[in-house]
Amino acid sequence: MLKAGVLGAGHLGKIHLRLLNQSEKFDLIGFYDPDEENAKKVASEFGYRFFDSVSELIDSVDVVDIVTPTLSHFDCAKQAIAKGKHIFIEKPITKTVEEAEKIRDMVAEYGVKGQVGHVERFNPAFLAVRGDLNEPMFIETHRLAEFNPRGTDVPVVLDLMIHDIDIILSVVKSKVKDIKASGVSVISATPDIANARIEFENGCVANLTASRISLKSMRKTRFFQRDAYISVDFLEKKCEVVKMKDAPENPGDFDMILQNAEGEKKQIYFDNPEIAENNAILDELESFAHAINTNTKPIVTLYDGTEALRVATMIINQF
Repeated sequence: MLKAGVLGAGHLGKIHLRLLNQSEKFDLIGFYDPDEENAKKVASEFGYRFFDSVSELIDSVDVVDIVTPTLSHFDCAKQAIAKGKHIFIEKPITKTVEEAEKIRDMVAEYGVKGQVGHVERFNPAFLAVRGDLNEPMFIETHRLAEFNPRGTDVPVVLDLMIHDIDIILSVVKSKVKDIKASGVSVISATPDIANARIEFENGCVANLTASRISLKSMRKTRFFQRDAYISVDFLEKKCEVVKMKDAPENPGDFDMILQNAEGEKKQIYFDNPEIAENNAILDELESFAHAINTNTKPIVTLYDGTEALRVATMIINQF
């Protein structure tokens, strides 16, 4: 079992602590949180060991799970890597692309592994349709959330939209050609609602909307590709796949047939992929353990996290 320690015991940090504690792939050693009152409360309530400093925790583990505010990701990661520790780092990977690239260089230099917590890659609805996604040419995403003060230290692009940026970059195997974006600050000092249009060199276009001031929550993505429409509801963990194929010469009474202006006939059929229940956060953590134990590439690499941040930064710079 890999000895693991968590930096940060806030809302998400406590979830990571609980899951690492129950995982059969990790031995949870303890955690560090700069808020001593909160740290003592967490240690007392759950029985986790509370370390007095970041360095003390790093020295005691094999894997450092960084669940601190984004502004401190770089410093925490730098300390851990310099001591030869593997790092799991929550999204966004760092505050700046330059910091992310430095972490990537350090990981290579010290021969350790790193993974970024883009948890939607492990969403069961996305996993169910991943194999059906084949060169989508138009993608539309809506990620809306009710207002929550937690996370407003960064623009909504880094707080919410970056989830969808990472999903899109993992599916579209092409370089970004152009970005148009707009954002509005309503409550926070940084934009609370944003829209971005990303054009790729292969002709694919992605239209993304993110808001943290909505009256209801929504996390939906629609993919349009040749002969198929694929919808993923990341919140409700549902998906829909609608495909088209050449119509049979003698269609059945209940077959859905469409005919275009050129006279070509297509049959529409629905595919309902099986969605396996899972805990996405536990799966991403354990997938990192697997990458370490087998010396293979993590599912969400530091490169992936850097590129998602790069695109997010390009969007923010348009505001």
